[in-house]
Amino acid sequence: MSIIRYNANDFVPTSFSNLVDRFFNESVASSGGSTFVPKVDIIENEVSYEIHFAVPGLNKEDFNIELKDNHLTVSGERKLTNEKKEKNFHAIETNYGSFSRAFALPDNVDASKANAKYDKGILELTIPKDEK
Repeated sequence: MSIIRYNANDFVPTSFSNLVDRFFNESVASSGGSTFVPKVDIIENEVSYEIHFAVPGLNKEDFNIELKDNHLTVSGERKLTNEKKEKNFHAIETNYGSFSRAFALPDNVDASKANAKYDKGILELTIPKDEK
């Protein structure tokens, strides 16, 4: 028997958009244990779009970021180390395994000036808007 953490929001999406996102992004993650879906914040301001991924415990070398034809794909893997397997854990609530998130970007972005930084468990991607 496996124990599943209860979250009331798992059963009632707050919008149709959330329902579609859950269908495409979480269907694989909820069926196994080798993948997960990092939480993402998307921010738009006057000059750029920012996408923040909550992915603690990784190094910046663990990410694969591809931006092509206004499609952004961010993937990577968080591995459960042997050191942790030797410890006597009572619960592991953090996510391990591979992940991939994909986004269609608007036409008004300048992909050549995109920037990424990773600090304190947050991967921050900044994609400037085209000056036109």
